[in-house]
Amino acid sequence: MNKQNLILLLLPLLFFSCSSGKKALQKGNYYQAVSQAVERLKSDPDNKKATTVVKEGYPIALEWSQEELDMALSSDEAFKWERAINVMQQVNRLSEQLRSTPATRKIVTNPTVFTSELSMAYEKAAEERYQAGIHFLEQNTREAARTAYNHFLRADQLIPGYQNVLQEMATAKEIATYRVIVEAATVQTKTYKLSSEFFYNQVFEFLHNRYPESSLVNFYSPQQAQKFKIEHPDFIVQMEFFDFSVGNLVRSEKEEELINKVKVETKDTTRVIYKTYKAKLKTYSDKVISGGSLSYRIIDFNTNNLLRDKLIPGSFTWENKYAIYVGDEQALSEKQFALTKNKALPLPPHQDLFIEFTRPIYNNLSADLDQFFRRYR
Repeated sequence: MNKQNLILLLLPLLFFSCSSGKKALQKGNYYQAVSQAVERLKSDPDNKKATTVVKEGYPIALEWSQEELDMALSSDEAFKWERAINVMQQVNRLSEQLRSTPATRKIVTNPTVFTSELSMAYEKAAEERYQAGIHFLEQNTREAARTAYNHFLRADQLIPGYQNVLQEMATAKEIATYRVIVEAATVQTKTYKLSSEFFYNQVFEFLHNRYPESSLVNFYSPQQAQKFKIEHPDFIVQMEFFDFSVGNLVRSEKEEELINKVKVETKDTTRVIYKTYKAKLKTYSDKVISGGSLSYRIIDFNTNNLLRDKLIPGSFTWENKYAIYVGDEQALSEKQFALTKNKALPLPPHQDLFIEFTRPIYNNLSADLDQFFRRYR
C-alpha cells in the first residue's frame, strides 16, 4: 500500500479523533457532541469550537435527559425504571468525563451527578423484576417458571440478594430445568478390547461447559441420576459404536532408479561438464486404517418418543513412511533423503486408534447435541 492510499484510509479516523463535536451537536446528538468536544479539549485545551460545544451542548444534554426521565417514568411500559437507570448512568458517565478533563473543569464547574436518585431507581427496577418473577412463578408451569427465573436473575443483577430473590430463583429453576441423562457409549465388539470412557468423558465435559449448572438444562450420568434421585428425567441420550474396524494394516513398497546430473565448475569456461550420480531407492509405506460409526438417539422420557436418531461416521488413517537406498546420496532429493532417516515403527495400540477415529465423531456429535438442547437453555 502506497503512502497516499494509507493517508486516505486514515483520514476518517483522524477526523473523528480531532472532531470538536459541532456537527454532532447540530444533528441533535447531544451526548456524542459533548463527549467528542471533551476528548478534543484533552489534547487541545484552547480549542474554541470544542469549548463552545461543551458550553452550549452540556445544558441541552441535561435538558434532554430530564425529558427522557419524565417520559419513561410517566409511561406504563414494563421495567421503565431500567430505562431511567440507563439515562442516569449516561449523565454520570458524562459528568465523570468532564471532571477528569482539566480544561472542562473550568467550563462546567459543577456537573450533574445522580446518586440517591440512581440508588432509588435500582431499588424500583429490582422490585419491578421481582414482582414480575412472582407473577409468572404463581402460574406453576415450566415455561412460566423459565420466564420467572430470568426476571429473578435480572433483579439479583440490579441489587444482589434483593429480598428473598435467591430463594425464589432456586424455586423457579427447580421447576424450569430440563434434566437429561446421558448414558455411556457402548462398544459392541468381540475382536478388540476397547473402552469408550475417553469419548464419553469428552462429551460430558463439553455439555457441562456449554450448559453449566446455572443453566436451565442439566446433564447427568446414570450414576449421578441415581445419586440425586432423578427418577423422571426429561430426555435420555443413548450412544453406541458399531460397524467399525480398528488396525487394518495396508503395507506397500516402491523401488525406483534415481539419476541426478550435477554441473561441475571448471576453470575452462568454454566447456560444460556434468557428473552423474546414481542410486536405487526403496520406499515403504505402512498405513493403518480405522473407522466406524456412532449411533446416537435422544428419547423423550415421558412420552418415549424418539426425537433424534442419527448415525455419525468417523475415520482415521495412521501412516508411517520410510526408505532405504544404495548408491550415491547426491542422487536423492532432500525429501527422499529425509525418508531414509525414518525407521519402521510398531503399529499403534488398538485403543489409541479407536480414540483417534472417534475425534471427528465427537466434533459432529457435540455440535448436534448443542443444536438440539440450546432451545431449552
